[in-house]
Amino acid sequence: MVVRRSRHRLLALLCGVLAALTLTTPAVAAPERAALTRPEAAGGWLARQLVDGERFEAVFDGVAYPDQGLTLDAVFAFAATGVADDHGADALAWVTRPDIRDGYLGDGVSEAYAGATAKLALAVQVRGGDPADVGGVDLIARLRSLQTPAGRFSDRSAYGDYSNAFSQSFALLALDRTAAGAPPAAAAWLAGTRCPDGGYPLLPAQPVCTSDVDATALAAQALRAADRPADAAAGLRWLVSVQRADGGFANAGGTPNANSTGLAAQALRDGHRLPAWARARAFLAGLQVGCAGAPADRGAVDFDGGGFDPPTAPRATAQAVLGLTGIGYARLSAVGADPGAPALACP
Repeated sequence: MVVRRSRHRLLALLCGVLAALTLTTPAVAAPERAALTRPEAAGGWLARQLVDGERFEAVFDGVAYPDQGLTLDAVFAFAATGVADDHGADALAWVTRPDIRDGYLGDGVSEAYAGATAKLALAVQVRGGDPADVGGVDLIARLRSLQTPAGRFSDRSAYGDYSNAFSQSFALLALDRTAAGAPPAAAAWLAGTRCPDGGYPLLPAQPVCTSDVDATALAAQALRAADRPADAAAGLRWLVSVQRADGGFANAGGTPNANSTGLAAQALRDGHRLPAWARARAFLAGLQVGCAGAPADRGAVDFDGGGFDPPTAPRATAQAVLGLTGIGYARLSAVGADPGAPALACP
């Protein structure tokens, strides 16, 4: 049992790391540009990739494991694009199934993971549900129980504390939607991790504070939601300063990629940095597969840009559509979303 739990825990961590991997930018023919800026087509493609119409899986050594994190990314993507509402409902129903939910969040007693708890709570809220009663589990109470006196949300786990800027930011975004709001101490803690250059690190208290594009994009949104606009503005200024000439974003000196650019573009639009958002959005549009691509791939956002890669495309597409639409996590809602998985209309 311990071995299985450990493997699932490590798998969840690996899935989170995948979001920061880098990629290159493909050339895109000008006549396709208008069609490629359709986020609805990206949402439709993503919906068609769900296993049994309800989930994503990660395969290691030929064994498929549930990928709750990517499935929730798809739930956010469907809300952002306003399509595949039926798939969004089925995906959330799968993640909140007790066996799947507890494998992701922990049992709430010996194991409780802050980032996963916060992300699931936010997804439930985005779809109009009550995070205080998810199959009998009060996600909000559990999340608040993981806040330390210093304000940080930390994991309770025999395997160590793997909480980071994503955990803290998702916690602030989820709790901001509750009647009690986001705890000021938690927002202050996140603001206090800011690096001298204005960006935010993925992990706090490192020997050298290194700003991270993905972490800064999420932190800026969370701090805006928690009424700390000056701290968010510092992160947004840093994002603008590291945007590449082609409009893309990369982490750790890598190549501009759909994942980092999608999150950064979302934060820029949410923070009213419209020229920078427009450049990032154009970069993402250039990564989307259009009518010249294989029919099964049309609408997807390519991960590496050097040739369509099916295993990485779902995560790239899910995060890219956040930047294409520019709807911040604080404003995401599935209200009014249409069912079905639209596809590009090609000749």
